[in-house]
Amino acid sequence: MNKNIIVISIILIIIIFSVSFSINLDEKEKSSDVAFHVTLANPELYSNDVYSHKFSIDAGTYFFRFVPNGSSPELLSIKLIGQNYKFEENFILIGIPHESETVKYFTWKYEGNEKIIIDSSQEITIIINPNGNVSGSVSVDLIKKKA
Repeated sequence: MNKNIIVISIILIIIIFSVSFSINLDEKEKSSDVAFHVTLANPELYSNDVYSHKFSIDAGTYFFRFVPNGSSPELLSIKLIGQNYKFEENFILIGIPHESETVKYFTWKYEGNEKIIIDSSQEITIIINPNGNVSGSVSVDLIKKKA
């Protein structure tokens, strides 16, 4: 009986270790696709009411991903400026109403051109302008499309 408990315990430990190792590999692969990430939730992150940051980016197709909420800026203006690249877009916050039997609630998304194509590896400056709403929180990611 004790042998069975020990054998089952060892098998469970091996299974748990294998699953957690596999999950960590998946997370590392996913995180390597993130070319840029920022969570703007503090007015101190802005200088002169805009957020800017330089980062290196490889050639490829990228998509913006946002995590907005009801307090996020209604208009989020984003510029990407590189040595041989320029992108500008005004993303508009849209509230999508949902109703259940007992409650009405909203989910939020930004509408605008989310796809960009970078022709060559370069240093890019991203400038994010919340158009006066430096207190509303939003996360912005630039994700590389897998080939």
